[in-house]
Amino acid sequence: MNTLNEQVVQILTQEPQTLPADIATKLNVSELEVLQAFPSQSAVVISGDHARDLLHEIAGWKTDVTVIVQSGGSIFEVKAPLPEGKFARGYYNLMGQTGQLHGHLNLDNIAHIALVSKPFMGKESHYFGFLDAQGDNIFKIYLGRDAQRNLLPGQVETFQALKHSFVSEPDQSY
Repeated sequence: MNTLNEQVVQILTQEPQTLPADIATKLNVSELEVLQAFPSQSAVVISGDHARDLLHEIAGWKTDVTVIVQSGGSIFEVKAPLPEGKFARGYYNLMGQTGQLHGHLNLDNIAHIALVSKPFMGKESHYFGFLDAQGDNIFKIYLGRDAQRNLLPGQVETFQALKHSFVSEPDQSY
């Protein structure tokens, strides 16, 4: 029997467009387990303790990103700069302007964060995946694109630097 790492690599080789969540369903494991089995150049999983700092970093970009929340078989997307957040009443509150994201994040529920580089729909793609203790996706923040659907170079550079900085600091919470 192949190890999970071997199974994930085999699926990625044979079906490179397959999303981590779909691989998890196929292999009957959590999305976290799949991301932990990705090659290190494709995904780095870190502790959810970094959530506040990463959200602050992304908000500082002040350029569009795409926040995706999946719930009950539906997918919700917001394409706008991530607003700054602040703590109040136990939540990290995002109070964006009109057209931006608003919400109340319980950062205590974020146990893991994955920095993922994986083609999507035939294009280079990078995202931050925020996962709970069971390894399920809470939300994702994809890097932004310009009018020609090209990734924003400054975001890619910062994302890659962040991912590289965490390679030597793997998630110790599992």
